[in-house]
Amino acid sequence: MPVRQTAPVRLTDFWERMEIVLGPAYASSWAHDVVLSSLGYTVDDAIAAGIDTKDVWRAVCAQIDVPATLR
Repeated sequence: MPVRQTAPVRLTDFWERMEIVLGPAYASSWAHDVVLSSLGYTVDDAIAAGIDTKDVWRAVCAQIDVPATLR
């Protein structure tokens, strides 16, 4: 299977996807509290540290069951 190149995920797109997957109220709480095992940061901390949102989104996808259409 060929490796798929993905375009960068804009921050607004990232949060829209988070809200679709986790719900508007839970997305921000989850982003603040849950440490992404592949990054060692919460979503909020990873974004604040300057980690590309594409990489943060990939880490979220690896940690929870994100529908393929949103990956």
